Amino acid sequence: MSASTSTEPKAPAPRGGSSGGASAERERVSAFWSLSRAMLLGMKRDRTATFFILLFPLVFLVFFGSVGKGSGSPHAKVAQVGAVKLFDSIQGEGRVDLDKVLTITRTDDEAATLEKVRKGDFDAMIEQGPDGKVELRFSAADTVRAGALQGIVNSVVQSANQAATGQKPAYVLDAQQVEDQSLKPIQFLTPGLLGWAVATGAVFGAALTLVGWRKSKVLRRLRLAPVSAGTVVSSRILVSLLTALLQTTVFLVVATNFFGLKLTGNWWLVIPLVACATLAFMSIGLLAGSVAKTEEAANGISQIIVLPMSFLSGAFFPMDNAPGWLETISKVMPLRYLVKAAQSVLTRGGGVMDALPTMGGLLLFAAVLTGVAWKLFKWEDV
Repeated sequence: MSASTSTEPKAPAPRGGSSGGASAERERVSAFWSLSRAMLLGMKRDRTATFFILLFPLVFLVFFGSVGKGSGSPHAKVAQVGAVKLFDSIQGEGRVDLDKVLTITRTDDEAATLEKVRKGDFDAMIEQGPDGKVELRFSAADTVRAGALQGIVNSVVQSANQAATGQKPAYVLDAQQVEDQSLKPIQFLTPGLLGWAVATGAVFGAALTLVGWRKSKVLRRLRLAPVSAGTVVSSRILVSLLTALLQTTVFLVVATNFFGLKLTGNWWLVIPLVACATLAFMSIGLLAGSVAKTEEAANGISQIIVLPMSFLSGAFFPMDNAPGWLETISKVMPLRYLVKAAQSVLTRGGGVMDALPTMGGLLLFAAVLTGVAWKLFKWEDV
């Protein structure tokens, strides 16, 4: 950022050799804070931008939180620990019907499988004791799927009992939730909606600011002033980070105080996660703003990127039953990883190792796209 300044010839300083360099550094810092302040004031004055970046995502949180319905599909992923005669004895057409609603994976490690249920890798774990007791341990992060899962297994149990007419029930279902009994759908909704809000604010904020400043000749005036492109970008980064952290704070305050969100011990990891994600999403906005020549074009490009990314990332509903090609596309979208990592650290007891790989990937994504945007950056329309 300061390479061009350091290579310019300087006249000898009248007293001491470092006064010129110190003065230039003060000017760069002053320019950085002035630009940051101008961007913040501009966003404050633009009530439409403030609404769509800060308040509109919160409206979704309030709506979905009030409705109290988790998103999900009746189809569920179940881990079968050891032999479960209740399931193993089902053959023929009954087995086909069962496979339509349950994806059953056989495992041997009960403790590891139960931990995977808590983290959301499986919707439930099922095992059977020697006395015929069938134990179902499920996650209620998605209440629709949890309810459907209990209904499916209970139906299988009842069918088995009816087959043993005139005898003591062959099987007894013991279904328990692996999380705290107070778990509510907001546990699933908050991380997804927060990720969508952060992505929307960072992408649109960077793209529209860049194009707007280019059209209004602000960038041209900055170019003539002793301000580097790095100073302009870094000030935009600061504003985007402050906006994202404000969004995070508002979401968590509203969700915990009004809708019963229960935070896990490492919930604070969502802060560095959001910071890294903001840089990744902002790089998308910088690329869109570098390519677009009008604000309308920048808005359109941003919409084309943000909307599919929001729906394919699991921010609004799980992608477990999506076609394979959609699942492949979603794996290149940074929002998918933010949502999964945020769910882990906010509501599923995840720790540093659940967040660290995601943060590294988001920063790498940001570095690559920022480099591309830097190459395409234009100070003024040509």
